[in-house]
Amino acid sequence: MSREKFDSGKAPEPVGLYPHARKVGNMLFLSGVGPRERGTKKIPGVELDDDGNIVSYDIATQCHSVFRNIRYILEDAGARWEDVVDVTVFLTNMKDDFPTYNKLYAEYFKDNQPCRTTLEIKSLPTPIAIELKVIAWVE
Repeated sequence: MSREKFDSGKAPEPVGLYPHARKVGNMLFLSGVGPRERGTKKIPGVELDDDGNIVSYDIATQCHSVFRNIRYILEDAGARWEDVVDVTVFLTNMKDDFPTYNKLYAEYFKDNQPCRTTLEIKSLPTPIAIELKVIAWVE
């Protein structure tokens, strides 16, 4: 069984030693994807203080950026949005952010409804409020 790795030229650079995605057989596994932008430390929707701590953030802006980054990775690996079969979502503030995230998620996945798990976690490796882990089926 072939095992290919993919790195998108449009998605943000990984913050560690891992590819954006790995294809094993017909399954495409994406590494955790956040809202950062490629080639910069800028995080859409996040305001940081001088020490790099979050001062404020806009979860809607972060959600749109995460979904855009996922689309970049899928397309660069030969998959489509409609090929997504499973999504794990990590939120750092379930109480405040879930309603907005859930509404936007429903808009992005209205035609393709993959399985989904949403978890609240204390923090993520960069100063972001959302990260998605995605699995897709590629023919």
